[in-house]
Amino acid sequence: MPTTKPLLLTNIGQLLTLRSAERGPRRAAAMRELGILEDAAVLCAGGRIVAVGRAREARRDAWIGKHRRGVVEIDCGGRVALPGFVDSHTHPAFMAPRIEDFERRVGGATYEEIAERGGGIRSSVERVRKATRAELSARVLAALTEMARHGTTTVEAKSGYGLSARDEIKSLEAIAVAAGRWPGSVVPTFLGAHVVPREYREKRAEYLRLLCKQMIPQVARRKLAAFCDVYCDHGAFTLAETEEIMECAAAHGLGVRAHVGQFRPESVWPLLRFKPASLDHMDQVLDDDLPQLELHETMVTLLPASNYFLGTKQYPRARKLIDAGVPVALATDYNPGTSPTANMPFVLSLGCTQMNMSPAEAISAATINGAHALRLAERKGSIEPGKDADVAIFDVRDWREIAYWIAGPRCWATVTRGGFQLQ
Repeated sequence: MPTTKPLLLTNIGQLLTLRSAERGPRRAAAMRELGILEDAAVLCAGGRIVAVGRAREARRDAWIGKHRRGVVEIDCGGRVALPGFVDSHTHPAFMAPRIEDFERRVGGATYEEIAERGGGIRSSVERVRKATRAELSARVLAALTEMARHGTTTVEAKSGYGLSARDEIKSLEAIAVAAGRWPGSVVPTFLGAHVVPREYREKRAEYLRLLCKQMIPQVARRKLAAFCDVYCDHGAFTLAETEEIMECAAAHGLGVRAHVGQFRPESVWPLLRFKPASLDHMDQVLDDDLPQLELHETMVTLLPASNYFLGTKQYPRARKLIDAGVPVALATDYNPGTSPTANMPFVLSLGCTQMNMSPAEAISAATINGAHALRLAERKGSIEPGKDADVAIFDVRDWREIAYWIAGPRCWATVTRGGFQLQ
């Protein structure tokens, strides 16, 4: 929770504010504008940012002069500070890693072959259905805590490993309990449309009715999720089924988002009429969709850690998307089967080394554009007065080092809604 005392971060070597006069997601050249201040300071009070400026000017600020005795001052030692990462695509509501899948994959089996042999998402479902809400909540909280160690302060957290009304509700309740025990911000997403569960494989229409007539209405009525997600790909849900589910979710007041084009190309323009907050993975983006995506504020969220872990030769075409003016975000895709990492700096490194993003573009994608992917950009993703006091401080001297060091523990501290914590 926010600290009860005002907090002054001073002696910041480089402060990446991500401030911009433009509204809306960052696109094209704007993704390289980080609003860098040197020898900077940030004043936080009541969980919000009050002032941002040069360190030498901070002590002369009228607000500080009036409240000096109550201000907690943190000397950042010349380190780099930036908005806390916004991890806008994660699946933390699971009970165990999928070691068997991992072993089969490194032995040459494909993702789809593993799923056909009883592995994949459906193997996680069995464990979640057996777990209590308390057990699942503890697992989610452990994941959130690990994410914070890497500078993440805002997380989108999906259900999707229950795939029954009871177990999807249990998963969302577990996410809510964990969120209440974590100082950061959590955005819950209902992913009952992850795959068709085993017991409905020959009754797809019946499962769709269950989603639209029972699960979505109940989730919306109880306000357990901000979004409804759909996995639209081979082996999951068709484009037509995705449209049906999105239409139902929108009718019940939920925002929509989708996994799409991870393994098979799929035209996404029919989904844009629902104004999805994000379309995620998009490894197989179609050139004909680029003009449509450029015209919308729907974020394309790229998840290169899953490509890395699956050993795929092709990564998402970030360069093509950015150059076409499509807004791009980066997220971990934290999950037990295809992306077991909570490390956002590692994702930034993959964005640079495997997708030809510049370090500045990667930072924008993981902060302000991640906030837009969750429709939180009015509060998150940049360091400016009035926004939530969410800051990540890295033990580096040059901001480009955040993406340079591979998977190392470089986050020194976080400020989450005004609360300071050494990592």
